[in-house]
Amino acid sequence: MFAATMIALGILGLIKGNYTPAWQPIPQAVPTYEVLAYLCACISVACGLGLLWQRTAVIAARVLLAYLLIWVAVFRVPEVLPAPMVLGSWYSCAESAVIVAGAWVLYAWCAAAWDRRHLGFATGNKGVRIARALYSLSLIFFGTSHFVYLDQTTPLVPGWLPSHLFWAYLTGGAYIAAGVAILIGVSAGLAAVLAAFQIGMFTLLVWLPIVAAGSHDPFQWSETILSWVLTAAAWVLADSYRVRPLACDYVNLSASSNQSS
Repeated sequence: MFAATMIALGILGLIKGNYTPAWQPIPQAVPTYEVLAYLCACISVACGLGLLWQRTAVIAARVLLAYLLIWVAVFRVPEVLPAPMVLGSWYSCAESAVIVAGAWVLYAWCAAAWDRRHLGFATGNKGVRIARALYSLSLIFFGTSHFVYLDQTTPLVPGWLPSHLFWAYLTGGAYIAAGVAILIGVSAGLAAVLAAFQIGMFTLLVWLPIVAAGSHDPFQWSETILSWVLTAAAWVLADSYRVRPLACDYVNLSASSNQSS
């Protein structure tokens, strides 16, 4: 699902000839603004396709993680620096951190012998723990935002649900509880599953009905796409508490067999 989402983001970027919501906002004053948009789209497609094949999963995961980390450092961190005490300035950074966390889990799983030798801190269990920490902090931020920006959160609750204020508080508290549980390692697996479920429900119950109703609001479309991307990344984090995927086992077993030979 994560790989397919990366492919879809890239295709959308190539069709639009612009940045998809996962990479926005980008100042138009950035040099080679349009070229960079196409480069982002191509990297998304290439890495997404690479993750689907066992022989290319290692390279794809490595490139995707490096690309996302550079993106956060160049375009997200500078947004925070002018007003680090303003909660809203962290929003894009927190969203990007969830995507980074998903890519980091895949890289930690699929790391080859070279990666484990030269980048041991980012692979295996160490890498997964870093990814989970990023994810947990992002969840705590999302939950806090529900309380701080209650006026913006409450109207998003579907009209057929009663007590909109209650649901705004409940989902905000659930994000914070899940983030803390993952961070301290108490019922972390359950927390990750429930957090992924909640993000997915936001996509299905809040954003998809809005765009299905014929909305032409670019913001609402952007939030729908971004919510889907966050759901895919959250699913990877939830899966990190299960057994390593067979595809990545194949890569590592093949590497071990070659070394033995």
